[in-house]
Amino acid sequence: MKVTIDADTCTGCELCCDTVPDVFAMDGNVAKPKVEVVPAELEEAVRDAASNCPVEAIKIIE
Repeated sequence: MKVTIDADTCTGCELCCDTVPDVFAMDGNVAKPKVEVVPAELEEAVRDAASNCPVEAIKIIE
């Protein structure tokens, strides 16, 4: 699966970075994916980060 972050929606709360630091990183005041394809062993954690994002900025592409 792939993951994107809507930079216009992201508030920079860092929840995704704290939850899955191997996949997300901060780029200034917004988060961004560090990988193009999410490793299989991290998919569930990325789904959790997406569902917990307070502004629903994380989009999963199956």
